[in-house]
Amino acid sequence: MDKTSIRYRVRDDYKTATPVHVVWEITLACNLKCSHCGSRAGKVRPGELTTEQCFGVIDSLKRLGTREITIIGGEAFLRKDWLEIIERINQSGIECSMQSGAYNLTEERITDAKRAGIRNIGVSIDGMPETHNKIRGRRDSFEHVINCLQLLKKHNIPSSVNTVITKRSKNELNELLDVLIENGVRNWQIQLAVAMGNAVDNSEELIVQPYELNDFYDNLIVIYRKALANNVLIQAGNNIGYFGPYEHIWRQGNEKYYTGCSAGHTGIGIEADGKIKGCPSLPTSEYTGGNVKDMQLEDIWKYSEEMVFSRYRNKEELWGGCKGCYYESSCLAGCTWTSHVLFGKRGNNPFCHHRALELKKKGLKERIRKIQEAPGLSFDTGLFEIIVENEKGEIVEIQSPNSTAPIPVSYDTDRVPRIPKALKLCNGCDNYVYEEETICSFCNADIQKVNDEYAVKLEKAKRSLEKLELLMMK
Repeated sequence: MDKTSIRYRVRDDYKTATPVHVVWEITLACNLKCSHCGSRAGKVRPGELTTEQCFGVIDSLKRLGTREITIIGGEAFLRKDWLEIIERINQSGIECSMQSGAYNLTEERITDAKRAGIRNIGVSIDGMPETHNKIRGRRDSFEHVINCLQLLKKHNIPSSVNTVITKRSKNELNELLDVLIENGVRNWQIQLAVAMGNAVDNSEELIVQPYELNDFYDNLIVIYRKALANNVLIQAGNNIGYFGPYEHIWRQGNEKYYTGCSAGHTGIGIEADGKIKGCPSLPTSEYTGGNVKDMQLEDIWKYSEEMVFSRYRNKEELWGGCKGCYYESSCLAGCTWTSHVLFGKRGNNPFCHHRALELKKKGLKERIRKIQEAPGLSFDTGLFEIIVENEKGEIVEIQSPNSTAPIPVSYDTDRVPRIPKALKLCNGCDNYVYEEETICSFCNADIQKVNDEYAVKLEKAKRSLEKLELLMMK
């Protein structure tokens, strides 16, 4: 498997429930004060793992078949033994990458990390300078990030940029792309801000409303094509898209469409004190499967109910706007993190392009409204409800977690890991349909016919392009 595809999942990874990609918070210490930080990072987490305990975690992950570990914080380099951890990951044959706020990620630290075996360093940029600095809580944060990108380029370390989309930054992406192009960035991952931790406190100014997604994605596809023309690949985060007409463009690698939450199925999240979750962003209290101080990581991975929910779940737990959706069996309400933090339970996710488009056809739109604040703890949540409105702004429905009975969840009794149901693209309307369908459920086209016609057009365009290139060479 080549290094560019090492974290991409294949169908066998779902069958074997292999934790392909692990995100590991090695410390909660941080030198930034981000207004959207879900973990409310800042101080060291009580009882953070020792160096030897970290080495034990790495050994366990190697035995489980992990292919990449991303170390994060807080700020990972604020942990004294961060270079030893990188070196041990590298020696184990697992690829090591790092995500950083890049504040004081100096040239010395960067070269030390390269010697230890770091393969990629991603940095966060959350908008143009004024927006980024306000979100990050330091007036010179943007300057530090740009300096870091230049240093990574100087030392030939592959870099990427991560951007959290907020109400303000969603209108700055085109300008930000120019900055990335200028600094030689090749990979740009984006995701929507999620209402957890500090972001709950600042939800009014940060969280993009579901009804804004249609215009946002129409603008983003233009930026995507500009990025591609400049050798920048925009990569969709775990709450971007979901089966709109651009789904086949957002997804990269082996996954051409969203295949459901991978938490505890092909991914692991580790907190600095040894707590194990299926995803690093999930609420700690509800999704901690165990602690490596008390249990073997392999046992937590194989047997913990909090860990394996994504492996064996089905559509029975869906409610609200996700229940009865065409894609319910494959999507299962999208990113668990995004939905659970809103409602205190998973199964209903208004941040969905397909859903926003379907509502628009009916003259409806959704927005979320906060009904309870978060208590102020790491990875904590508030409570929200969904307001469905018509074109006149009149409320036609309220989907409240308080008024919806708990959904009975029944996992598959034979404990066979879920394999995402296969889909295929209809080139008549750019929507995905289930593989067994012959007539598109969205445009009523004969799928084989329109796909064959599209293939012919594509081949003609390819030949025309080749002729043009030959002419230009003469």
